[in-house]
Amino acid sequence: MKAKNPGSIRLFYALWPDDPTATRLQQLQAPMHGRRIPYANLHVTLVFLGQQPVTLLPELTDILSRIPRTELSLTLDRVGYFTRNRIAWVGPSETPEALASLHGWLVQELADRKVAFNDQHRYRPHVSLARDAELPPDLTFDPIVWQARQAVLVQSTTTSEGSIYRILASRALDKDVWVPDEARQEGIDAPRA
Repeated sequence: MKAKNPGSIRLFYALWPDDPTATRLQQLQAPMHGRRIPYANLHVTLVFLGQQPVTLLPELTDILSRIPRTELSLTLDRVGYFTRNRIAWVGPSETPEALASLHGWLVQELADRKVAFNDQHRYRPHVSLARDAELPPDLTFDPIVWQARQAVLVQSTTTSEGSIYRILASRALDKDVWVPDEARQEGIDAPRA
């Protein structure tokens, strides 16, 4: 499926898990019925930007590079279900202040730069585990404590097999922005890091 406008791409900012965290999330998917989110796509969305002009990529990358340095620990201790979209998810019972501040900072920065996006919903941090899912069973599990260290700008491309995510820029929450060499050489088609 092609983008609505060939000069635009679908984008979002996210927290990207390290391998041990992604492995724990994948294990939590085992009892769920539905289309399980691939290991390589597990994340917490910070701000969904939707369709944006390709020409905005430098500015959106600059915003990522300016995220205030922060220490961010998430305790994923609650499984939930979005009935309308049939999505099973895991998230924190309480949104950590550092995460709420990071989300608020991004929303304000985007507004200050007049980047249009839909921010009408209350921010509810979560990791989608399965789509077209049945109501998940009551699960007893040890909470997943995730030291979130990586914020990313991601391109989402919808295909008949599901979404393909490509990290366009990444920033350690205590370091400067990083853009993969492949992104510089091939434009927006950099492989997921």
